[in-house]
Amino acid sequence: MLVGLVTNAVSEQSQWPSWLGWLQENPWLSFVILGVVAAGLTGLLAALDDRQVPARSPEPAVRPDDGAGPPGAARVLRSLPRDSTAFTNRAAELESLVRSVQASQENGEGLPVHVIDGMPGVGKTAFVVHAGHVLADRFPDGQLFVNLNGHTTGRSPVQAGEALASLLAAVGVPTQQIPVGDDVGAITEARAAMWRSRFADKKALLILDNAASYRQLEPLLPGGTGCLVLVTSRKRLAAHEEVVLPVDALPRDHAVDLFVRLSGRPSDMLDEGVLNELVGLCGYLPLGVSLLAARLRHHPSWSAEDLHERLVAAQDRLGELRAGERAVTATFDLSYRDLTPERQRFFRQLGFYPGTDLDAYVGAALGAVSVATARRYLDALYDDNLIDEYPGSRYRLHDLLRDYARGLAAEGDSMDQVQAVQRVCTYYLAALAVANGRIVRSGAVAPPPPDGAQQVETPALPSRSDALNWVENERANVLACIRQADSLALHDAVIRLAAAMAPFLRQSGPWDQAVGLHRTAAEAARQTGDQQALADALAELGVVRRFMAAYPEATEALSEAVTQYDAVGDRRGKANALNQAGIVWYLTADNEDAARAQTEALALYREVGDRLGQANALADLGMVRRQMSDFDAAVEAQSEALSIYRELGDRYGEGNSLRDLGVVHCLMGAYDVAVQHHQEAFDIYVELDDRLHQAYALNELGVVRRLPGDLEGARDAHTQALEYYTELGDRFGRANSIRHIGTLDRLSGDGPNAIRALQEALDAYRDLGSRGGEAASLSELGAARGMVGEQDSAVEAFQRSLEILRQLGDRCGEAEVLNHWGALLRTSGNEAQARGHFEQALRLARDVRCPLEEARALEGVGRCDLGIDGSTEAAELLREAITVYRSLGAGASADEVERLLASRAG
Repeated sequence: MLVGLVTNAVSEQSQWPSWLGWLQENPWLSFVILGVVAAGLTGLLAALDDRQVPARSPEPAVRPDDGAGPPGAARVLRSLPRDSTAFTNRAAELESLVRSVQASQENGEGLPVHVIDGMPGVGKTAFVVHAGHVLADRFPDGQLFVNLNGHTTGRSPVQAGEALASLLAAVGVPTQQIPVGDDVGAITEARAAMWRSRFADKKALLILDNAASYRQLEPLLPGGTGCLVLVTSRKRLAAHEEVVLPVDALPRDHAVDLFVRLSGRPSDMLDEGVLNELVGLCGYLPLGVSLLAARLRHHPSWSAEDLHERLVAAQDRLGELRAGERAVTATFDLSYRDLTPERQRFFRQLGFYPGTDLDAYVGAALGAVSVATARRYLDALYDDNLIDEYPGSRYRLHDLLRDYARGLAAEGDSMDQVQAVQRVCTYYLAALAVANGRIVRSGAVAPPPPDGAQQVETPALPSRSDALNWVENERANVLACIRQADSLALHDAVIRLAAAMAPFLRQSGPWDQAVGLHRTAAEAARQTGDQQALADALAELGVVRRFMAAYPEATEALSEAVTQYDAVGDRRGKANALNQAGIVWYLTADNEDAARAQTEALALYREVGDRLGQANALADLGMVRRQMSDFDAAVEAQSEALSIYRELGDRYGEGNSLRDLGVVHCLMGAYDVAVQHHQEAFDIYVELDDRLHQAYALNELGVVRRLPGDLEGARDAHTQALEYYTELGDRFGRANSIRHIGTLDRLSGDGPNAIRALQEALDAYRDLGSRGGEAASLSELGAARGMVGEQDSAVEAFQRSLEILRQLGDRCGEAEVLNHWGALLRTSGNEAQARGHFEQALRLARDVRCPLEEARALEGVGRCDLGIDGSTEAAELLREAITVYRSLGAGASADEVERLLASRAG
């Protein structure tokens, strides 16, 4: 507008009248004045707009999780809930939905989000479930149902990140692959991207029930155009390209039909006027009508007039409620008063349950009754339409009924809620103790069951898979109980439940969820001054941080745990924390600290007689010694660990020790022994159905195949390992596979692809803080860059690699870099300088007994001597290299040197 005014002002086509002529005579000054005025008005309007914001009707808040409280989780059903028998004629709404979906599919258009809104009790969930069953055949890739708790009393709305983690797990994404981290926004975006990618080409149905706002559900929308998303909410959501289907109260005749059908009475026995009055008092809401009809069905001696009289009396008694909910609440009260006193108490206790859904075992804990009794009560409440049934013999209260149950419970003793939550926590502790008996490794110490666990009925979990499935199904409910216990200052329950969930979360994740849990447990321990519990929580926090490759945070937590264990005199706990800290230092190649931690942990394990701990410390110490090129010490430690693992029957430990022994023997040139160890380890991991460790073994097998010259066999192994790592989300293992594939590309003469792969691996190692991986990638990257003529970049990579390796004390790796660098110098014509690098490599390789690098160094010195003066000593060095190559089975390298000697002799 300003530009237009000034353009007009400087125009010579016309003269402006009155004071506007001054603007025309001073156009640029006018421009400045008008700009200042516009800016001032903009600021004023913004201020006025901000001051009006509170007057708007905001969407229910979906607060970002700052990590300060216990974690949450969403409950996802992998199939639709059962279609409701109380569903009544919604022909117009259903026809509109089906027509919209059909039109989009036939035209090849993306399916819009369909939002079903309406007041509580109007039947939104029943409608989308029924519609889902009608439309299921159009979406063969599956149906998912998730309750977002947008308006559930006592539950915070499900955060988008939590819902995404649960959805990804529900569609088969391994939890280790689900992105984790401390930046909630970034992690939500990463999970959303993975979710969209997974469903990019799917035809699936997703029901998002009880949404609070569009902001809550937007990250959950699939990326593919073939997915149908049905959303229910109590308010209109501002979705893009949405189709809104409002679900209103039933028309009077439909409400009457529903009442007659559910009452079990012939229509000719019911007075039409009374029926109209009854459904009118229910506000024509399906929930109220179905409850009222059930009352009549369960009282054959009542007439419709009797029911009407009772409903009017109940409505009068609850007259203080808002008009919109009064009639429905009156039907609740009428249904409630019809229950026996025992069932009334049981129903009230359900209002205290923090979770989303429950089974008979949880019901028994809530009601302080037997499981058989709880099952009868739940079935009766379902028959009375006071509770909904879901697949797997699970039940859930409608939000309005939950509100009603809580209101009834609030009229009693204020301690009832605390006691109910305590009983449920005790049940979960007892059940988790059974599950952990199947989950933890042989010889490991599982969290103990609670006092009185023998009196608590728990489900039978005969196998490890049964235990894992049970914990996965109950995860959201256990975390909800921890949140409730934390809000009620039940610190002991928080601490013990966090410890009981730790074994499952260690291996199943998501690990950011575990971080939030252990932080909450640590804070609870600090509140109570329980140093033992604090140490345990910090140790678990450190382990999970290590899994997340957050090494500084892991070290901090584990170091504090060591201090706390010292303070309470827990030597076993201190040893465990030292062992875990040593693993972190090994991963970051802080070898001296790692060796010190494992040695101290080993001594403590021996003092307390912990054989599994001794084996773990020995195995981890062996890996550190191997990384320091102290191969004899590595074999000694790892062999002792292997013996203990076999004594304990710990197959995981046995497989891990065999794999690392294979790595050491590979470095020492005993390739046949290395292959045997790696194959044995791989077979154990297959037996255990552990794809992550299978990937580790495959990578090592690939290395052993590559060194003697079997490049195709090596590529097959590394490619399969890469697939497993990518599927499981192991970033470190994936970087290793990519680095090995880059090396194969270099050896095959494909320099550009080698550089791309090695640069990707290098970036990943740097992101993870792995200096050993960084050094190995730089070594190979230097060789690849030299191959394509990028000599300066190659030298820079070699220099940085050597710097890191010398800091780490990895002399075998140092010899490999010097050999690469010498080869680059020799092919560049600088044979004298190249000879110096090969000689350094030869001394190092012989010092640590690394025969492959010894052979390469001998070959390098011999080739340099041939180029310099053609001395007879060169031939002797080359023949010595051939002998070492042959002893290693590296026939291709030996053949190449022999051809060189033959050509010189000719």
